[in-house]
Amino acid sequence: MNIINPATEEIITDLKEDAIESIEKKYNLLKEGQKKWSLLLLKERIKIVQRFSELLKENIEQNANILTSEVGKPLQQSRNEINGACNRIKWLTENADKYLQDDFMTLDQGMTEKIVYEPLGVICNISAWNYPYLVGVNVFVPALLAGNAVMYKPSEYSSLTGLEIEKLLKKAGVPDNVFQVVIGAREAGEALLNLPFDGYFFTGSYKTGQYIYNKVASKMVPCQLELGGKDPLYVADDVTDIKNIAAGTADGAFYNTGQSCCAVERIYVHEKVYDKYVDEFVKEVKGYSSGMPSDEGTYIGPLTRKPQLDFVESQVKDAVAKGAKIMTGGKRNGNKGYFFEPTVLTNVTHDMSVMRDESFGPIIGIMKVKDDAEAIKLMQDTEYGLTAAVYSTSKERAEKIISKINAGTVYWNCCDRVSAALPWSGRKHSGFGATLSHAGLRAFTHPKAYHLRG
Repeated sequence: MNIINPATEEIITDLKEDAIESIEKKYNLLKEGQKKWSLLLLKERIKIVQRFSELLKENIEQNANILTSEVGKPLQQSRNEINGACNRIKWLTENADKYLQDDFMTLDQGMTEKIVYEPLGVICNISAWNYPYLVGVNVFVPALLAGNAVMYKPSEYSSLTGLEIEKLLKKAGVPDNVFQVVIGAREAGEALLNLPFDGYFFTGSYKTGQYIYNKVASKMVPCQLELGGKDPLYVADDVTDIKNIAAGTADGAFYNTGQSCCAVERIYVHEKVYDKYVDEFVKEVKGYSSGMPSDEGTYIGPLTRKPQLDFVESQVKDAVAKGAKIMTGGKRNGNKGYFFEPTVLTNVTHDMSVMRDESFGPIIGIMKVKDDAEAIKLMQDTEYGLTAAVYSTSKERAEKIISKINAGTVYWNCCDRVSAALPWSGRKHSGFGATLSHAGLRAFTHPKAYHLRG
């Protein structure tokens, strides 16, 4: 399997893909190792995971360069991702004891009632390429803390990073028979679905998530899906600092070259502030530095996957054909690498793909609305339900709006952020289940109810 640099289209290296036989061997290894790992005291598992976080920090430059080389993420954003992963690990390790230890519910008249959180067993983690550290630690860290063994399949587009994660976990003290990496693409993933894992945790597209869900349903084991989004944002007419709001929301749309499941994907602006907002937004986007992701200061790098160039380009063509106006960008950038200009479209409608289908690239449509009611109607006009944001000077007004949006995460005067203390979950085609927070720690356990008399 060739590992290709999306900025240069050069082959970085090639890796041997796992065959069915090697995957089965790794599974059997994990099946045996999980038993001993689950008996290790929680405080010891916490120490090992904390050491992993320390190693991430110690090796941040090397790992950031590897990440940038294979996915095209601008170098500073790669550093940011690793630091963000360490922050999440800090919360998870500091709260693991609180949420994974036995819960005593009733101590009354000779009856003790308690909940014990037992590990699922051996879990399968099929991960994503756009934030391999962040979406990875959302799953394998709480899984390991809870006493599970983990089969980790990084995306074929971030395999080198997956191998670095494995190396540092084992250096931190995770046994070889508790964490294993599978290298490969679709065939490797298919082989994983045929094995008797005790839980499946996937991050990726709706189409693939639906396939995985249907494939493993008959096993009747936990299956969590963190899928895509078409995340809406509404700017109300009472905002005052339009310049800074435009800058912040543009960052929410274009950070990581727009390749984030919680990136702002469509914007609705009240007609009273629409012209001013669009003007400031376009100025901000025109100021972005596009170029080689390995260069310090680059903000827009290449897309990670070559086919996504065709898709984003098709969205621009579809929108323009139906009356949209290109305010900036709109085409591929350069002759080498998977670069696409950061693109802003106005005069958009929901007849256009750019306002319906997940773009996962540096493109945004901005639509004028007459009032909150129209904004709510349009924000709800989607098959997805990951995040939604409202900008307003009134908290009461914003909360009234976002309370009506069917999404797992909602924002007031912010966007495109994740907190380890809060559950990360989707609705509708954005998936189901939760990572992070107490819910994410307990997602990797079976609760067992104890009724003890005497």
